[in-house]
Amino acid sequence: MNASSYRPFDQAVVRYARWLLSHRLVVLLGVVAVLVASVMGASTLRFKDNYRVYFGADNPQLRAFEQIQNVYSKDDGFLFVVTPKSGEVFSRETLGAIALLTEKSWELPFSIRVDSITNYQHTTAEEDDLLVEDLVPDPQSMSDDDLLAARAVAVNEPALRNRLVNADASVTAVNVQMQLPEKELTEVAEAIGAARTLARDVLQQYPDIELRMAGTSMMNNAFAESARHDIATLVPIMYLVILVGMMLIVRCFVSALAAGLVVFCSILVGMGFAGFSGMFLSSPAASAPTIITTLAVADCVHVIIAMFALIRSGQSKHDAIVDALRINMQPIFLTSVTTAIGFLVMNFSDSPPFHDLGNITAVGVMAGFVLSVTLLPVLLSLLPCRTSQSKRGGHQRLARFADMVITRRRGLLLGGLALSAVVLACIPQNEMNDNFVHYFSDDLQFRRDTDYTNEHLTGTILINYALPAGREGGVSDPQYLAKVQAFADWYRAQEGVVHVNTVTDVFKRLNKSLHGDDPAYYRLPQDSALAAQYLFLYELSLPQGLDLTNQINLDKSASRFVVTANTMSSNEQRALVARSEAWLRDNAPAIATEGVGVSVMFSYITERNIKSMMGGSILGLVLISLILMFALRSIKIGLLSLIPNLLPIGLTFGIWGVFVGQINMAASIVSGMVLGIVVDDTVHFLSKYLRARRENGLSATDAVRYAFSTVGMALVVTTVILIAGFLVLAQSDFAVNSTMATLTAMAIALALIVDFLLLPPILIKFDRADEARSDAADLPRANKETPNEPSLV
Repeated sequence: MNASSYRPFDQAVVRYARWLLSHRLVVLLGVVAVLVASVMGASTLRFKDNYRVYFGADNPQLRAFEQIQNVYSKDDGFLFVVTPKSGEVFSRETLGAIALLTEKSWELPFSIRVDSITNYQHTTAEEDDLLVEDLVPDPQSMSDDDLLAARAVAVNEPALRNRLVNADASVTAVNVQMQLPEKELTEVAEAIGAARTLARDVLQQYPDIELRMAGTSMMNNAFAESARHDIATLVPIMYLVILVGMMLIVRCFVSALAAGLVVFCSILVGMGFAGFSGMFLSSPAASAPTIITTLAVADCVHVIIAMFALIRSGQSKHDAIVDALRINMQPIFLTSVTTAIGFLVMNFSDSPPFHDLGNITAVGVMAGFVLSVTLLPVLLSLLPCRTSQSKRGGHQRLARFADMVITRRRGLLLGGLALSAVVLACIPQNEMNDNFVHYFSDDLQFRRDTDYTNEHLTGTILINYALPAGREGGVSDPQYLAKVQAFADWYRAQEGVVHVNTVTDVFKRLNKSLHGDDPAYYRLPQDSALAAQYLFLYELSLPQGLDLTNQINLDKSASRFVVTANTMSSNEQRALVARSEAWLRDNAPAIATEGVGVSVMFSYITERNIKSMMGGSILGLVLISLILMFALRSIKIGLLSLIPNLLPIGLTFGIWGVFVGQINMAASIVSGMVLGIVVDDTVHFLSKYLRARRENGLSATDAVRYAFSTVGMALVVTTVILIAGFLVLAQSDFAVNSTMATLTAMAIALALIVDFLLLPPILIKFDRADEARSDAADLPRANKETPNEPSLV
């Protein structure tokens, strides 16, 4: 076809392509300049290893938790979990190891408090005096009776049992609290690195113990380590998959290499944008290079496959590149824009790392489009590559498949809609549920150590309450203490709760000690002045660093109440917190407040994400639909495109409801992201269908055949590559990334099925203008060739 007979848009693309190939040096220099700038930006990127990055500044649970931490000590820290191989903690050797760990932990970076069974401030009475001293002052000098006495105190003391030692004294812990200045991004890594070095030194001196590490700071460090591991392993694997896949498809190494360069440059541009924007890398954001790799190669596939098909049809390499750009410019631009919109929708998420992932990927996708219509054609024109003669096997198979779809279109339409209805009905089987510990794979040491701690010592879920006493010094009021004690008793009876840390245990212990250690006086004091004197005397006796500021505020108008629970789902956590708040309102309204903590924040984030993403996904859908209506110049086609664009997402969550049934933080943001990706197949198929209808005057059934023959193989290829890419990301040790990738891979596979089996019958049925010609063309015509463009197979 002569260029002058092309529509205006195609003529403009032809002029652009010819200019591009005649100014290759300018293009290459421009790309190099952009890449240099991108490298400069990417070099400033740093990992932020803090769970707080997952919560926006306006997150109500985060604000409430920070209010507690601003008054009392922060939860930043970790546990050294010590397991003697002998099975008995209270031996001189094991206690020596614990004492050493306790002493050296004070010297760790940012350490402000260290608690263990050895330095626990045990109270005893000596006549009228209160003695406060370490439970285990010197393990080596203790007699067997002393060891047994210390053991009895530890396993029966509420402040220690199921917190720093388990019931049978076979596992214990050293709790290190840290105060991070939050001035450098390396603070957590520095502290954990020093702690691991200390653990190795202690193990060398005491080889008969096992040491594990758990806690909030270990979780923070695990976020960063999993992100670094993904970048170091998954990105190279994905890159190798892309190169090998491209070589197998196009049978030309240099063309695959050209596509690889485009993908690499797209990643650099995306990460450079992140650096210049002041973003920090987190586990979700660190998956952006893998996603960009997967998406950017799709544009290259369409251009390269089209070029080789045109060369095999007899065109020169130069003309084939020009024509490949003409045929693909609009669809790859539309798919890039709609994909970018899908990722930009992630800015509606309640979790900032997903904003970063969406923005980085959107920029990388658009960079991939620009580079695929600038750098890629230039490289293809410069690099030598032989192409084999056309093989018609693939073309004939697709032609037969197209005829099958056309012939059986009514059955496919009715059966497809019926099956879809059944699968969509399974969506309600999904429940919003999350467990932040299970964000990490069993392959990670943090996960294994945390699971061990949950099973053998204490829980890792902490729920904090700041219980107000109503006035200065009010924590010594017997009525206040009675309400707090009743709350503690209620909580200790709840399933999954393993420990409650409350100031009432301190008052009961002091009351007993100041009555000659008489067990009958292990109860709350009934006189406010007396209770205040007990507290004053006790605080005077405590050593520096082990005071009560982590439990009682400065003017003693409130106390901190901390519940420790075993690992439970987000639904169970929210239900537990809701029951506790209801109990306070009904039984102790004067001290009623909300329960907060790291695990509580994570238990709410999925629900908040789904609610925030609903509006974003609707907006993205509207924008994508309007773009398609405008670009395809058809309101009817634009509306019909909603079916193959939305159905794969619904089917994905329906299948997920049957086989998994739990939606976590990752699943809550998938819909918007996937919407931008699955629309790609629809755009390419519809653009070829409409080209056949409008420019070649083909019937609806012949236009479907034309679409299959010109873009069918490219859609299969890109789908396989996209699925392979996301399946690589699904191997991430970070469950948020792996779940997101698995759902996306499922949706992409379902999108191709819907576009191949359901979209053609829909187009034929609703294209009334040519219904008669469609009915007359039902007989298979597998060898029919369309007149104006070669089969791009």
